[in-house]
Amino acid sequence: MGAVVKKSVSVPDVIWAAAEDEAANGHTTVSALIAEALENLLAVRAGQRAVREWERDNGALTAEELAEADALLDGSDVGRKR
Repeated sequence: MGAVVKKSVSVPDVIWAAAEDEAANGHTTVSALIAEALENLLAVRAGQRAVREWERDNGALTAEELAEADALLDGSDVGRKR
């Protein structure tokens, strides 16, 4: 990753407390946890946009195509902790 920026964000206290617990249990920092979560969220959103664009050009994915995609994802490391 490149340079880092320091920003102030507002987070509900229960979410922040859970993030602190998760970071401690994972032997990491809340900053690293948030960076990982944002990276994952951005990848998911980009994928959703790509699917919408593909469907706009090619029509809706069929149930068979969705099942095939699910099987491919289940067999990959997508969504698994690094």
